[in-house]
Amino acid sequence: MTSVRPARRMTRSGGSTIALLVVAALVTASCRQFPEVKPSTDMERQGREIFRYDTFGDEQFWTDTAHLQDVILQKIQPLEALGLGVKVDMDRLNLAKFLIHNPFGTSGTKELLREDAVVGLKATFDKEGRLTRIGITCALCHSTVDNALLPGIGHRLDGWPNRDLEVGKILAMLPLYTADQKTVLRSWPRGSYDPRFNFDGKSTPLALPPAHGLADVKNETYTAEGPISYWNAYVAVTQMHGHGNFSDPRIGVAIVQEPDMVTPKLAALRAYQHSIGRPPTPGASYDRFAARRGKAVFDGNCASCHVGGTLTDNNDGTLHAPSETGMDSSYAARTTQKRYRTTPLRALWQHAPYFHDGSAATLDDVVSHYVRARNLQLTDGQRHDLVEYLRSL
Repeated sequence: MTSVRPARRMTRSGGSTIALLVVAALVTASCRQFPEVKPSTDMERQGREIFRYDTFGDEQFWTDTAHLQDVILQKIQPLEALGLGVKVDMDRLNLAKFLIHNPFGTSGTKELLREDAVVGLKATFDKEGRLTRIGITCALCHSTVDNALLPGIGHRLDGWPNRDLEVGKILAMLPLYTADQKTVLRSWPRGSYDPRFNFDGKSTPLALPPAHGLADVKNETYTAEGPISYWNAYVAVTQMHGHGNFSDPRIGVAIVQEPDMVTPKLAALRAYQHSIGRPPTPGASYDRFAARRGKAVFDGNCASCHVGGTLTDNNDGTLHAPSETGMDSSYAARTTQKRYRTTPLRALWQHAPYFHDGSAATLDDVVSHYVRARNLQLTDGQRHDLVEYLRSL
């Protein structure tokens, strides 16, 4: 445990910075770069509350076992939290109160939690203002912000994977892990997580997937082990450590906890996730004429697997051996299917890096990979056009 850093004194320069922040907040408060998801039914509204704010009772683990609250109180200042990829919802941020509570100290982090402004974290305080309980929600990994105020602080974007989140480094701060485990956790790339590490101790971290554009996708895991509610239950119970039931004899997991705070909420959670459409592609981010040419390249070389409106053949039950597409087999080998599904392509411009393991940093890397793995005979111009088409999806 490192020593607590003393809070910085407010300087004149700091005061000027704060004044600029206040002005910026007033100017940007009503501006949104992307439309907000607006639930249209009571079920979807319930699901949004669950997705954003429901911990499924996981405070018992994160507070009593992991002691996350102690790490926050002793080590995590607001700037450090932002550096770890944690996001702040400016629509819940009371900027004046936050600044009063010292934005350069852990007291500033406490104030953000008190305002319920930290995306994906839920805190409980006693009458004396002490942080007593902490839990996590789905939004920690599967929401981000539009940086409308500052990097890491903006309007909430549900369903966008938080590819800035340093999950491994955050977990490595917790006292429940051994030194060897912490070394592994610190090695995980930004925006990745291994959902089986706590079962088998192996490490093949996955890129956090987007949770938008799922309405017509039948299986939302990289290895297609089940539909979205299967994965929501698996994550809520076995990874978030929520208080609920999950059973899958294929992987030898059978967890029964009463009361079940997960299963009754899965239908509403799915309804909200299905309501989150693919975010619109910024027109300036790709060449429209090249994208039109690139669609022809895609149809001739990629559409046999990326089929139909969902751009995946997995809706028909198809899975692919890693060798078919040149994928690393390590993660698939740890699953029941031993194969990968074809990824449904949606909003690719938004969530680099690519592939299940994030091994392709850019869409150019994606195309280059498939040129090698599938021996595609593409000219440089066709490669460029294909990339522009992928950017447009």
